[in-house]
Amino acid sequence: MHQRAVTRPARGTARTSATARPRATARISATARIRAAVGAAAVLAAVVPCLAPTAAQAAPAHFATDVQWSTETLAPGVQVRTGTVRHPGVRHTWTVTVQAPATSRLTGARTWAEVSTRSWAGTTAQQLRDAGFEPRVESVRWPGYSDTPHGVMGYRVRVGSYAAQSDAQPTATAITSAGFHTAVAWTGYDVQQPADRENIHVAVIDPRRFQGTVEGTHDGDVAQRETTSSVAAKLHSLVAVNGGFFVTSDADGVQGTMSALGAYDGRLGSMAVGSRAALVLGDGGRHVRVADLTTTVTARAGRSSYAIQGINRVPSLVRDCGRPGATPSELPWQDVTCRLTDDLVQFTPLFGAALPTGAGVQAVLDRSGRVVSVGARGGRVPAGGRVLQGIGTAADWLTANARVGRRVTVDETVRDSAGRRVALDRDDSVVSAAPTLVKDGRIDIDAAAEGVVDPQDLSFGYAWANSRQPRTMAGIDRRGRLILATVDGRRTGGSEGFTLYEAADFMRSLGAVQALNLDGGGSTTMALRGALANNPSDAAGERPVGDTVQVIPARTD
Repeated sequence: MHQRAVTRPARGTARTSATARPRATARISATARIRAAVGAAAVLAAVVPCLAPTAAQAAPAHFATDVQWSTETLAPGVQVRTGTVRHPGVRHTWTVTVQAPATSRLTGARTWAEVSTRSWAGTTAQQLRDAGFEPRVESVRWPGYSDTPHGVMGYRVRVGSYAAQSDAQPTATAITSAGFHTAVAWTGYDVQQPADRENIHVAVIDPRRFQGTVEGTHDGDVAQRETTSSVAAKLHSLVAVNGGFFVTSDADGVQGTMSALGAYDGRLGSMAVGSRAALVLGDGGRHVRVADLTTTVTARAGRSSYAIQGINRVPSLVRDCGRPGATPSELPWQDVTCRLTDDLVQFTPLFGAALPTGAGVQAVLDRSGRVVSVGARGGRVPAGGRVLQGIGTAADWLTANARVGRRVTVDETVRDSAGRRVALDRDDSVVSAAPTLVKDGRIDIDAAAEGVVDPQDLSFGYAWANSRQPRTMAGIDRRGRLILATVDGRRTGGSEGFTLYEAADFMRSLGAVQALNLDGGGSTTMALRGALANNPSDAAGERPVGDTVQVIPARTD
């Protein structure tokens, strides 16, 4: 599928979707317009006045809220709030969701969707009744994204209400045997009612008072995964959270390498995926902002040049897509690996693993950029040098232009959405994920443009964006303070997490005028003084991740 086939609405536009009421034969349960995190955020605002929150609409009065908070000052200018928000009147259950057959608009592969058309929902509900079940049809509305339709997204079909997951399984098995595709679901991940419990950590770093540094780091090697707390322990950090998206499977590249823009000590460790949100930590965290950033990297040999499409990744494999010439799309697509047939990749000393092998050519450059050797791909990056690997026409360019003894220069440019160049010095770092949550003090989630949902394919990104998940978030308030926040999810410790919209509402309530979503799910981690503070959702415990954000005290020696 080519770029035209996956064009999304431009950021800032919205399309209205008017959907007729389903047939009378199906019981309709309209999705209540309740945002659980709003209530939690309003409560947090009341107990954390130092965060100078904006006004937030509280949850309806008939949902009582029980809150417990603790506060700890780790250093002047570094304060951490840990809270548990409960809605005692809310009762969630396990249910059986009947999924709709779907086809991925991006890949053409057959898949399944939780939400589909009114016609499908009505027909499926009738078929279930004919088979002896008692289904219900629920309408699902679009969250308030800035670049997707508004109103009803679609309809889902569910059967039963059970106290335990195991209690729902026999019904799911029976429905599957009747010819349907099912999934056992927890209704607390929906947004119809507030979550019954959310475990939240919030760290606020004031650069005017804090004497240390805040930096994004991959701990010196972008080709490895480490836990957030282990890196924090090495660096003696006060606070640490996981950072951006990274490769988790050998099929998608080298595990640990970033699938979005990463810069550490002013050096690019990876390239941007289209124009996606990034947390820019300038001057060791003295100047912080959120911006949509792009990267342009060019290799030059004499008068000839060639565009580099990747830094420290396997040639041809582009995790999360978003590079010119990639197929099936040049646009960002979350958790999708696109491919390039003509690809030039730069490897820097930050890449500590063995270099990728395979078809193509590589040129090894010394510290000054002079070509030391040209040949088959493999080996390691020399100390202080670089390696360029090319496949397809990029291999032809290297063969023709990267002759031994000749100098090859590499120009790197980072720009924001206004076209301004972003200069990176040794005290600067960048961590990138998606999407933007808050812009200019308003909720502004460009979910389609940043590739986390597809308005034309409800099988893509629904659970990732629109269901409650563990989330890690970063933002900046009007006083220039950095806010790092995590919410546990997937019922670890009973916590259900946030949807993307709830995450945005929560950050705005804390006073964030800019905010973005960092990597979440099992990666969501906050460490305090080097020790794990939250409850990650992976069954194995804390997940080794790519890069992290570390709040490091000033050295005393």
